[in-house]
Amino acid sequence: MLKLKSKISKSLAVGIVLSTILAGCSGNSESTSGSESNSNKPVTLTMLLGETQNTPGFQAVVKKIEEKYNIKTEVEVHPGGPEGENIMKTRLATGEMADLTIFNSGSLLKTLNPEQHFVDLTNEPFMDKVSDSYKKVVSENGKVFGIPASSSQVGAWLYNKKVYAELGLSVPKTWDELMANNEKIKAAGKTAVIGSYATSWTSQLILLADYYNLQAEEPNFAKDYTKGKAKYASTPAALRGFEKLQEIGQKGYMNKDFNATTYDQAMQMLAEGKGVQYPMLTQALPIIAKNYPDKINDIGVFPQPGDSADKNGFTTWMPNAVLINNKTEHLEAAKKWLEFYISPEGLETYASQSKNIGPFVIEGASVPDDAYEAVKDMMPYFEEDKVAPALEFSTPIKGANLPQITQQVGGNITSAKKAAEMYDKDVEKQAQQLGLEGW
Repeated sequence: MLKLKSKISKSLAVGIVLSTILAGCSGNSESTSGSESNSNKPVTLTMLLGETQNTPGFQAVVKKIEEKYNIKTEVEVHPGGPEGENIMKTRLATGEMADLTIFNSGSLLKTLNPEQHFVDLTNEPFMDKVSDSYKKVVSENGKVFGIPASSSQVGAWLYNKKVYAELGLSVPKTWDELMANNEKIKAAGKTAVIGSYATSWTSQLILLADYYNLQAEEPNFAKDYTKGKAKYASTPAALRGFEKLQEIGQKGYMNKDFNATTYDQAMQMLAEGKGVQYPMLTQALPIIAKNYPDKINDIGVFPQPGDSADKNGFTTWMPNAVLINNKTEHLEAAKKWLEFYISPEGLETYASQSKNIGPFVIEGASVPDDAYEAVKDMMPYFEEDKVAPALEFSTPIKGANLPQITQQVGGNITSAKKAAEMYDKDVEKQAQQLGLEGW
């Protein structure tokens, strides 16, 4: 059973600064209690989502919605990363979008122009339970377009606790301590840092997870970055993330076949202890638990260290958003679907099959006692407000070519400085397309 508590969801609001986006769409005046979803007439909703969202918990909620409301959900799964984003944009442009979809919150949501394509949920009663910190990352011009598809999560370093114990290692608090651990792991004949560049988006994690450290050094970076006043190449604390990635590659800490290793293969390496550390989002935990149930308690998580032990905390990711296509012919049923998904029964149904990957962003809902060990590792940081939202939740801009750029840095093809300059140019193009001042 879910326990009720609001402290965690409030802590997620720390540092979230979202600029408004473009416009909103109507449709929220219709009641969710009309005849369509309450009658015995079956309704079928189509849904498009990424492969990582199609969890047992999600599937359990879908089944429960069909049982309770006679609303069936036909799920279509698309790949992750840039390929999935392009599919979404194409489907929206051609008018072939599903009734419901799950997509990123934050800056990437803006690229879909929510007002043009999705239903405004601002005045729906069920939105009252969604934390304000989450509403900010799914809003444009004061209008809210989505509900959280899961719990929040962190971008950090998953590590094999069993191997750490065998090698006498301690969780590092500084980057130098992490490098020393890497040397000991490498000397023991194991892969210190798992690279899975065959799944291109995973190459970004060392850079993105460093944002807590960047914000600790430059509290106004997100604001200045949005205005075009701060750049990665000219801000030492921002450049540092690229430098860390370069150092990992240059010192040979990754598996030799990192360019051919997939996300799934990386998780297997971590679970089996062949690879000891994996810079990754905690969304990997349920997959590890499913495929290697006897190994999941061996997996812990620690924040990406900065250069000072006094400043140590997690970079957090807000959940993806469940959105309603404003061209759906089943608006009533779609709203009922969302309402149940974040209801106490819906959350309980989800949690019965899929454990949290971080704190909920639903007011009053907290992490159950049987959480993954890695999630328990992160909770003290949330309780002490030692968290910062990833940059993509604090600015509307994120360059589309970052996975390719970070692959080049980690693969020793491009220097950290050159990569930062490349990314600044990539971001500049998007900022100009968005019409942001200062660019």
